[in-house]
Amino acid sequence: MSNILLETDRLKITEMTMDMAMDVHKNSLDEDIRRFVPDEVFETLEDAQETIEFIMSQYGSTEGPLIYALITKEDDKNIGYVQLVPIGDGKWEIGYHVAKQYTKKGYATEAVSAFLPVMAEKVGISEIYGIRLLENKASGRVLEKCGFETFFTGEGPYHDGVFEISKSVWKK
Repeated sequence: MSNILLETDRLKITEMTMDMAMDVHKNSLDEDIRRFVPDEVFETLEDAQETIEFIMSQYGSTEGPLIYALITKEDDKNIGYVQLVPIGDGKWEIGYHVAKQYTKKGYATEAVSAFLPVMAEKVGISEIYGIRLLENKASGRVLEKCGFETFFTGEGPYHDGVFEISKSVWKK
C-alpha cells in the first residue's frame, strides 16, 4: 500500500505507485482531459509508467511537482489525482482531475479543500494559484467552493497557446 498523505470522508490521498499505472492511463483518456489538460493524457501504459516513475522521484522533495492519487475509501478505486506544481517565482498552482465516471459527485472539491492547507504547509507557502480555461466551468466551481478568488479573466498563456483563461488565488 502506498503512503497516505491524508484522508477525507470519502477519499485517501496517497503517493502514487507503479501498480497504479493502468488506472492512471485509463483515467487520462477521457475527453475532458484531452480538452482541458492535453499534456496529462497518457496514450499508452508505458507513458503512464514513465510519468509515475518521475512522480515517485519527487516525493520527499519540496521542488515539485507533487502529485497524489485519489483513492475511494468505499471501493478502493483510483479515480484521479490532485497536484501542486511550481509555476516559477516561488509560486505554485493546484491541479486535479477526477475520472469522468466519478465527476459531479464532489470528489474534486473534497480532495482540493483538504489538500490545500496540508500542501501549503509542506512547501512553506501561503498562496496557491488556480489557472483554468474559462470554458472549464466545472473546474471554476471547484476553485470557488475551495475559497479561490478570481483576479484575472481574459486572454492568456495556457499550455501551448493563448486562450481565454481565468486565474484565481487561494490564501492560507
